[in-house]
Amino acid sequence: MRKTNFALALLTAAALAACGGNGSTGGDQSLKTKFSSQVSFGDSLSDVGTYAVGPIAAMGGGKYTINGNNTSTSPDLTGKNWTELVAAQLGLPAPCAAQTGLQGDAKQGFSVAVVNNNNCLNYAQGGSRVTNPVGPGNALTGSPLGQMTVPVAKQIDNHLAKVGGKFTGTEFVTVMVGGNDILMQLGGLQTDATAAGSTAFATSLTGQLAAGAPSPASAAQAIGLAIQTEAARPGSTSESIVGVAVTAAVKAGNTAAGNPAVYGPMVAKAQTDATTAGNNYFAANSARIVSAMATAGAETVALVKNQIIGKGANFVLVNNLPDVASTPSGKHQTADVQKLIDTAVNAYNDQLKSGLAGESKVLLVDFYTVSKDQVANPAVYGLSNTKEMACSTDLAKNALGGTSLVCNAKNVVAGDVSRYMFADEIHPTPFEYRLVASYVLEQMVVKGWL
Repeated sequence: MRKTNFALALLTAAALAACGGNGSTGGDQSLKTKFSSQVSFGDSLSDVGTYAVGPIAAMGGGKYTINGNNTSTSPDLTGKNWTELVAAQLGLPAPCAAQTGLQGDAKQGFSVAVVNNNNCLNYAQGGSRVTNPVGPGNALTGSPLGQMTVPVAKQIDNHLAKVGGKFTGTEFVTVMVGGNDILMQLGGLQTDATAAGSTAFATSLTGQLAAGAPSPASAAQAIGLAIQTEAARPGSTSESIVGVAVTAAVKAGNTAAGNPAVYGPMVAKAQTDATTAGNNYFAANSARIVSAMATAGAETVALVKNQIIGKGANFVLVNNLPDVASTPSGKHQTADVQKLIDTAVNAYNDQLKSGLAGESKVLLVDFYTVSKDQVANPAVYGLSNTKEMACSTDLAKNALGGTSLVCNAKNVVAGDVSRYMFADEIHPTPFEYRLVASYVLEQMVVKGWL
């Protein structure tokens, strides 16, 4: 029943949008609520072109989807995301990015002057988080791209500064954020777990190699230093690290260690110890991701209540997080990691649900349940593929390695991708964005806004 209801909701929304939004079949077909503007806060899922500058624009990109017409058979799918599609149905001007530019590597062309566009009200930026200013693609992560990743908290502040500190109450305000918080939290935990594994590998190998030396203590010191020095060298590999460790062991008096038949089993044991240590670290610290996402959810609620509703907004739409574990990115993870992602996403979404309950000026859209159902029942929604990416990862075609930011008709995979769900590992295709927009419109009707 659920999948049928969702599908009917999407079809109903499309029909309502076509006839003016209020479901009337005759007479006055004007919108029930006439919004003065659309103001959007969030991340790449709502970004309409923050980074559509310099080399990104030259590569035919700028938005996180398949930019432009993605196939000749679907000329209506013009690379618009859900905020653009909803604005069009509300009779509002096409959204434009409130800020554009890049702060990355100038040698690669990713340094483009930041421009604040005073007449634009879409503040969403690819990589943005709830309150933390460092998101994916930010220069402080080491990325040469240099995305600005202004957090939603600051995005709201920037808008309030622009309009005199208050919403008029006639704006349609959208908020969708949190995806980059889980990506950064998970990435940080995986990095720490890898470091724990590397330490365990070095400790295990050092101890085994030193045991056969005349003075194990001094041998362990020399071997450990050799491993540490090589590991810090740019271009080092696991093979080169083992090589310097074995050489140091032989110099310390364990001449037998130079034989592959001797050190080979030692390396195998060290690798096993490393895997165990990494897995144990990840399991022991997984709860921190769930806690961090619950905190991010609470922060989002506070921003909506205090800085948006509290500053005069009367129509605030908040999308919860989709089923991140079922994206191509999530499916690349182990079953345990997928479970962790799902738990963390639900921790965030639960905070939104409880924190915004009873807020008459807020429409909380359950994007999670819909996206999960779409993956499980693609045909019901007209989706042809919910598992694979539409954008090619071939560097000869996509210079940024498969990201939808520079994906277009020239660098999608072979075949008809017009009804794929995912453009890249996490971002929707134009067709999926149309489904999202339709569901949002249907929920606005149910709310009584349309």
